[in-house]
Formats: sequence, structure tokens, C-alpha cells
Amino acid sequence: MNICVIGTGYVGLVAGTGLSDFGMNVTCIDKDENKIAALKRGEVPIYELGLRELIERNVKLERLHFSTDLEEAVDRCLVIFLALGTPEMSDGSVDMRDTFEVVERIARCMKEYKIIAVKSTVPVGTAREIRRLIKDNLSEPVEFDVVSNPEFLRQGAAVEDFMRPNRVILGSDSARALAIMHDIYRPLYLLETPVINTTNETAELIKYAANTMLAMKISYINEIANLCDKAGADVFQVARALGMDNRIGPKFLHPGPGFGGSCFPKDVKGLLKMSENLGYDFKIARAILEVNSFQRDLVLSKAKAMLGGSFQDKVVCLLGLAFKPNTDDIRESPALHVASRLLGEKVRVQVYDPAAMDNTRRVLPDIAYFSNAYDAAGGADLIIIMTEWNEFRDLSFSRLKDKMRSLNIFDTRNLYNPATIKEKGFRYLATGRN
Repeated sequence: MNICVIGTGYVGLVAGTGLSDFGMNVTCIDKDENKIAALKRGEVPIYELGLRELIERNVKLERLHFSTDLEEAVDRCLVIFLALGTPEMSDGSVDMRDTFEVVERIARCMKEYKIIAVKSTVPVGTAREIRRLIKDNLSEPVEFDVVSNPEFLRQGAAVEDFMRPNRVILGSDSARALAIMHDIYRPLYLLETPVINTTNETAELIKYAANTMLAMKISYINEIANLCDKAGADVFQVARALGMDNRIGPKFLHPGPGFGGSCFPKDVKGLLKMSENLGYDFKIARAILEVNSFQRDLVLSKAKAMLGGSFQDKVVCLLGLAFKPNTDDIRESPALHVASRLLGEKVRVQVYDPAAMDNTRRVLPDIAYFSNAYDAAGGADLIIIMTEWNEFRDLSFSRLKDKMRSLNIFDTRNLYNPATIKEKGFRYLATGRN
């Protein structure tokens, strides 16, 4: 089956590559000629475990192709996946301009039956609007269907999530379209992956509901962590006990400096704005965003307190810049918020991240970048661990002692046992374990 995927960001590139590994003939389309040229040269624009190897294998097998020719791909392919960016606008609503522009172009070159499958995170009612746009822009009468097929990929584990998903959501009222989509995902049947057939509107809302629920768990455990610090309790044990309850589960119960990335902040705001447009005040979504903003600022106030109430003439080392480990994505990263605020306080900021420094340099050129954690800690008055990369879980504290000016560590991710680090001579602050 010939398939095209429009958009080569995280979702589009992973989905297109994964579908080619399912045995489909896939063309990934992007208007960025430089990106397509780089992909044709074998250069992968994102840091994602296992993705490079998967691309190389399927390009070699001639199942995966890259192109800027949208019209040719639409003409040749039966199913057209939309995986374009849906960024947040200033009022919190979703910017659908790129998606709708592409849909109009698709419609103008459609000559036979097509399925438009929407993988992007889009507001409820988008499939209905896509159907209207296609009908208004067809050059001749053509049958088509719109399927809502949201993707649930964790950055850093996107390949694994695509190849072994928890579920596949297919929103459509067309038996013909659903039969074709089931055929595309047939390799997952061997894994007994649940496939949920529903309406477009329900499928669109499922994506927002899932991301908001996960963001809520993070904000909730951050609130509990703050309460633990006030009460003298240990959030590690509280979260462990909560996770043992099958109704709650252990995932996303890890306190820290707040959530970031391209999905959770944008999608919670998108759900809030969508609710407002429908005349409903989604109070929990509003609270999630308030807690997340507070948690980022709390890092600064705690850091200042560790340094005696002033940042004057201080050197702060940040370990971790990506919003989570195993990715180079810095979008909405708490670390960048903290770094920017520290720069505003005239602090010398020294940083190290295994993957995200090139991306960060483009937006924060005034901080000092180092090739390892120990050099980044040189002369520092305080280390703040911002991202839970595995290599930060086994730091040599004797080496850090030799490098640092003052032995202060703020572990926002709770990578260490507080008593153990204090025994090594450091002043140590955790999140909810103090």
C-alpha cells in the first residue's frame, strides 16, 4: 500500500518510518527542502533512540522515501497522514493554518478516493472542518474519508511507542476507511494491541484528555512534594505507596521542576481554550497550568535560599537542558526557564546536557557550555540537576568536590538519597524529601 506522511517532525518522521517498517511503501513529505535533502543524505534531524537505524533499514529496503512534492505523493498514495505542527497561539488556542493550507492543496489535486488520516493533536471539530475544506476545494467530484488517528508517542521512547502502542484510536463513521486503516495496523494484531473505533470528535478529545491527565498527575505529585517539605514527610515513599494502588498506578508520579515539551503545556492550554469556546470552564486544566508555572519559579526561590538569599557574584551549574532525558527537545523545558531567570539575575550559568546543547545555544547563547558535568561544575556555588539523564545518576562526588567553589546541590529530580550525599559533605536539597 502506498502511503504518504505530511510533516517530518517527531510524530511524522517516527510514524512514517514505523509504517514503512510495517511493510508499507511510505513517502514522507515536507516543504523544508533542506530537511528533506538532509534526510536523503541519511541525516536524522531529531535525537530519538533507535530512529536512525530504523530509517536506514527501510531506506535500504526502498520502502521509505523523502520528498517535497506533495502533489505527486497525493496522486500516488491511498492514505495521506497529516502530521503537521499545531503550535499554540498567544491566546492558548491551536494554530491550524499549516494543516488547513495543506488540506486545501490536497483537495485540489485529488482525482480518486483518498483517506485523510489526522495524526496531529487537533481541537475537537477539526475532522469536520477538514471535510468542509476538501469539498470546497475539489476540482472534480471525488469520494474521500477523514479518519482521526491521534498518536501517543513519548519523546525519548517514540520508536518503541509506535511499534508497541498501548492502543490505536481510529475515529471515523466510514466502514471502508476503517477497514483500510485496520489493514495498515495489521502487524500490531500479533501484539494484541487494542484498536478503538469511535467517532472523529471522540478520537480528537481522547488525545487531549490523555495528555491533560498525565500533566495532572505530574502537577499533583509536585503539590504533594511541596506539602511533604512543609510537613517533614518523604514524597518518595508517598509516591511509591500511591503507585501501588492499581487505580492510580506508579507512572508520572515523579516530582520535579514541572513538565515541559511540545505536548503537555500546549495541549492543556488547548483543552482549556477549546472548553472556553464551548462555554465550559475547565477548572482542573487551569489549576494544572498554575501549579506547573509555580513549580518552575520554586526552583529559583529554593536555589536563592541555598545561596544565602542572593545570587550576587554566584556561579550556578545546570545539569540537563532537555525537558526530559533521551531527547534533544528543549521546547517548554523547565531548565531553560531557570537558565533565563538566572541570567536575568546576572548569574554566571554553566551547563551540560548530553544531547540538547546545540538546540539551547540557538536560544541562549550567553550561558557557558561544557562537554561534561565536571567541567560545567568548575567554580560553581551550586549545582542544579534539571534533567534525569542516566549519567547524572552516578556522578563522582569526590571529583565534584575538587571542582566546585561551594558544595551545594539542588537535585530537582530526586536522583539521590539525601542522607548519602550529605554524608559526602554536600549541602543537598531534594524535591519533597527534605
